[in-house]
Amino acid sequence: MAILVTGAAGFIGSHVAHRLLDRGEEVIGVDNLNDYYDPTLKEARLARLSVKRGFSFVKLDIAQRDEMEQLFARHRFARVVHLAAQAGVRYSITHPHAYIQSNIVGFQNILEGCRQHGCAHLVYASSSSVYGGNARLPFSVHDNVDHPLSLYAASKKSNELFAHAYANLFGLPCTGLRFFTVYGPWGRPDMALFLFTKNILEGKPIEVFNHGHHRRDFTYIDDIVEGVVRTLDNPARANSAFDATAPDPGSSNAPWRVHNIGNAQSIELLEYIAAIERALGRKATMNMLPLQAGDVPDTLADVSTLESETGYRPSTSIETGVARFIEWYRAYYSA
Repeated sequence: MAILVTGAAGFIGSHVAHRLLDRGEEVIGVDNLNDYYDPTLKEARLARLSVKRGFSFVKLDIAQRDEMEQLFARHRFARVVHLAAQAGVRYSITHPHAYIQSNIVGFQNILEGCRQHGCAHLVYASSSSVYGGNARLPFSVHDNVDHPLSLYAASKKSNELFAHAYANLFGLPCTGLRFFTVYGPWGRPDMALFLFTKNILEGKPIEVFNHGHHRRDFTYIDDIVEGVVRTLDNPARANSAFDATAPDPGSSNAPWRVHNIGNAQSIELLEYIAAIERALGRKATMNMLPLQAGDVPDTLADVSTLESETGYRPSTSIETGVARFIEWYRAYYSA
């Protein structure tokens, strides 16, 4: 039985599809190929997948209810990796309706398809942004996350709540993965590494928010994919020790879990930029700016629950990961 990967033309989705295909799975990819960023990059990712045995693609917007119902009825997916979403913290400030349609209406269609057609496990993308105003580091799944700082974060928190309701009502195993600043080859053009590399090579200044002093748990794409696939192979189970009088936000008496998936290291943005400069052999001209609305100052993932349940251990250093991205960027753009 096939595995559905939504957002298959996206950064993380295309890498996850590759990994599943390489181990012999049948994968059906779904993506609407929207123009949030350059669609030709999405098409290039799909072209790499299309030559692999076992892959088929359906161009479809997950917010289209009837079409999604037909897709699930036709294929009755064994498992689902849901990575399609309207991304971007800053974009959500100016385009809120896009997040309701994709991240909430679309996610509801995924949940209902899984419920109606016997999906054995739904793994879906949440985000480190759900930690919002939390100041205690590292961020833990056992912490309360009721203070989002952006509409994007709120939409991802809503996904976790909807998933819990479906797990509780219908016994649908659901696992949410809170991604921490993913980077690497074939990455998104709106992400810092892509923007910095492009501008430095073109001799243009880079915009450095919070004067470069905020810290991020930068996580290389191969480590992310390893965690996603390990999670997919370990369906969420009810926590038999769950105490309803002192509920743990990270587990439940329903088959529902959330995990952080990060590098478990926090790197200052200026240090990250220095790694890019070393890989490029060029210095950046920096335009220092204050922290943007909706951004959090620092992130750091406690990945202990993912490690204990799946054996997940990130292993790619910033120097190695950035160098691999630069190598891909130069080749892809002949830069």
